[in-house]
Amino acid sequence: MEKRDIELIEKFSVVDEELKREVAEHSRFEEILNDLNKRAYLTPEEEVEKKRIKKLKLRGRDKIEEILVKYRNLQTH
Repeated sequence: MEKRDIELIEKFSVVDEELKREVAEHSRFEEILNDLNKRAYLTPEEEVEKKRIKKLKLRGRDKIEEILVKYRNLQTH
């Protein structure tokens, strides 16, 4: 994530509950994936879960990006 995006998140997550929620969820998914990646072996169920979490994380990242576009536009006007 770019420095500018991090700054926007820090600034606006205080007042934007949706942004705050999406960022927290994204971080939680990142932690889950990090834990799964540390394992030497994943069961087939864990592999499926890993793929599901990756999709959810990506969907959340897209939502965060959508919200940040709004704030970028505010900053340029």
